[in-house]
Amino acid sequence: MARLGGCWAFLCRCFFQYETPKILLIRSKKVGALNRLVQALILAYVIGYVCVLKKGYQDTDSVLSSVTTKVKGVALTNSSQLGLRVWDVADYVIPPQEESSFFVMTNLIVTMNQTQTRCPELPSSSTNCSSDKDCSAGFVDVRGNGVQTGKCVNFSDSARTCEVFAWCPVETDSEPPNPAVLANAENFTVLIKNSIQYPKFSFGRRNILPDVNTSYLRNCIFDRKRDPHCPIFRLGDIVSEANEDFQSMAVHGGVMGIHIRWDCDLDMPESWCVPKYTFRRLDNKDPDNNVAPGYNFRFAKYYKVADNVETRTLIKGFGIRFDVMVFGKAGKFSVVPTLLNIGAGLALLGLVNVVCDWVVLTFMKKSNLYKEQKYSYVDDYALVSEEMP
Repeated sequence: MARLGGCWAFLCRCFFQYETPKILLIRSKKVGALNRLVQALILAYVIGYVCVLKKGYQDTDSVLSSVTTKVKGVALTNSSQLGLRVWDVADYVIPPQEESSFFVMTNLIVTMNQTQTRCPELPSSSTNCSSDKDCSAGFVDVRGNGVQTGKCVNFSDSARTCEVFAWCPVETDSEPPNPAVLANAENFTVLIKNSIQYPKFSFGRRNILPDVNTSYLRNCIFDRKRDPHCPIFRLGDIVSEANEDFQSMAVHGGVMGIHIRWDCDLDMPESWCVPKYTFRRLDNKDPDNNVAPGYNFRFAKYYKVADNVETRTLIKGFGIRFDVMVFGKAGKFSVVPTLLNIGAGLALLGLVNVVCDWVVLTFMKKSNLYKEQKYSYVDDYALVSEEMP
């Protein structure tokens, strides 16, 4: 019973005690300097970092964007296969329009006058043969060009392959021309029209700035130093800004990124909200692993000749795909984030006392004296004692 009574007295003391702050003024240069130092660090963080650098007094919104492009340029080529030929936008921009992207063909392998008939397949481990027994009629090799007929025919004077029903003659698997056929593509230009909105603030803007007129737009070319706001870009400049060589990239193709960043402070004049352009190569260019480099695809142009025979020209096109990516954030003064950050700053100032108390009560020589002065105990349990048996 005595033990139970002791527990009851302890619980009563814990339940009925009351703590009130006590102000202890310590006249110490060390503690005072520490107190002001911690206060200064917290104020510098709240004012310098949160409010000034991160603009914690602003509400923010993410950008909504649309992008259209228009490529211009003409190239002249003269080859034994195609002869003298002029290339314009309809020839080398494939397809004519893409979503926030455009492709410019810079190199090509052409297989002309293909018709659907029978011809020898290209030599490979699955198509080489010595007799008809090595070929299976109806067999389709997913890496081949057609359907085998079951016959073994001469591919050349020294090689025999299985005959296929396909678009013949089949395309020759060879390296693309070097230098690129359309090497002059680096002088082509592209007009990028970008419209952005910040719905939360009912704010919209274009990368063709309000002071731009038609005469200026016909003659300007983007230049990082002289004309950083011109929306017309020379393809060679885009690649060189990414520290790449256009002529090398044009042989096998690749993928370039055009980054447009809109970071707008809407507390400032609207004219300060302008785009910033950066460029980088997006496809992986690994000198130690050059398997399947670049970017290419095949397409064909169909037509009919005499006797209504369908014929096509197969083109394996190599080129550079330009992906236009838009990023941005806008900020504007708002009471709610301002009050939240002020409240967070005041709460952080409460850490000053915690840090100083910890130092004083732990590391100071007179820490025991400070403990005696800081904590005072006043016991008044007379009522509890009288009720105890």
